[in-house]
Amino acid sequence: MLIQRIALAALVLAGHASAAEAPIRVILVGDSTMATKSGYGDALCARFTPDVTCVNLARGGRSTGSFRAEGRWDEVERMLKNGAGFKATYVLVQFGHNDQPGKPGRSTDLVTQFPANMARYAQETRALGGVPVLVTPLARRTFKGTYLANDLAPWAEATRRAAAQEHAVLLDLNKDSVAAVQAMGQDEADTLAVVPRPAGYGLPADPNKTEPAGAARSAFDRTHLGAKGAEFFARMVERELVAARPETAPYFKDGGKP
Repeated sequence: MLIQRIALAALVLAGHASAAEAPIRVILVGDSTMATKSGYGDALCARFTPDVTCVNLARGGRSTGSFRAEGRWDEVERMLKNGAGFKATYVLVQFGHNDQPGKPGRSTDLVTQFPANMARYAQETRALGGVPVLVTPLARRTFKGTYLANDLAPWAEATRRAAAQEHAVLLDLNKDSVAAVQAMGQDEADTLAVVPRPAGYGLPADPNKTEPAGAARSAFDRTHLGAKGAEFFARMVERELVAARPETAPYFKDGGKP
């Protein structure tokens, strides 16, 4: 009998140990500023230790409405339903850029739709056992004179309110990215883009010069990220996540250090 009790206790302890050592999973949901090749998502995934499953499901051009309408959220729900092998699944949701007006099939109403959509993502993540993490939209990097024009501020504020309402984790990437980019200035901020800034970019067009028909548009812009920008903002998101949820620190290669 004593031997059986000892064996049972050992099994219980082993079970607790394996649960404690179980890996975590991170699912990224968002638009092009988080997506592969144009955002920071893959760079963030690369910062985790090898035992962490990090899946970047962000896609360019998506909003809180179109991501769900296209059935992309269904994939997240399927993954959450099969999360028994993970200690925790963190779902990072970042939208706003394509929810803005003037984008047919993507725009959402800032008052009635966008906050409700963000809240619903948090609700459904939690209902399926995940940890909802709402992320305010990454700042665009366009200055007006010496000041950064933060046209995403209303969507950032709506995200903050949705996180507070749903008691979800909030990563205030908009606030932190605005501060960082403002400190850089336009020239340094432009080095974070996908390609180098073309000569004369942003200067008034010469009225006497005829633009060639079908001229290729430059890949440079002040929204999307090249390798330098992706790494810079991935580190920022890491710091924010560790500050909000300290238990995630050991799952980063650098231990979540500032």
